[in-house]
Amino acid sequence: MKLLAGHLLIASPHLPDPNFSGTVIVMVQHSEQGALGLVLNRPSDSRLGEVWKQITEEPCLSDQPVLLGGPVPGPLMSIHTRMSCSEEEIRPGIYFATQRENIMELVRENAQPFHVFSGYAGWGAGQLDGELEAGGWLTCLATHEFIFPPPGEEVWKKAVQQVGAEIIKSSLKFDRIPDDPSVN
Repeated sequence: MKLLAGHLLIASPHLPDPNFSGTVIVMVQHSEQGALGLVLNRPSDSRLGEVWKQITEEPCLSDQPVLLGGPVPGPLMSIHTRMSCSEEEIRPGIYFATQRENIMELVRENAQPFHVFSGYAGWGAGQLDGELEAGGWLTCLATHEFIFPPPGEEVWKKAVQQVGAEIIKSSLKFDRIPDDPSVN
């Protein structure tokens, strides 16, 4: 069993679950007991400022969308880059928070970059491993560029291209492959 915390799950066209079609998930936790991840590319219709008014009377300087982290209901969660607001490090310099105080500080200070999620993707013991064996997911290391992409960037397409390039490089066993093979 390959543990995937700190990796991305990229939905393959073979994934039968329509909840995850075209998604990219950052894996926060993965063990023999199960897994938890957050969908990076499913913005909701709700803006953080609107949701924030329901939580507190404090102002919210961010107008970013709240992301739909997955089909499982849960508390608001955040992925961010501030160690002081962290409960868990996903990758070096990329952190996870669920505690109200930590999320409030991120929002209060508009500590960019950060995402706020409603819901999460969860798997029971062995469930994700079965989906991986069936070819439902592609994987690659989660990086800052995938988790906090520039506005408008298609994360799923970029992730699929990354995995494809890794497959080609490993199968051809070349030491160097240019980013643009047409320059050869």
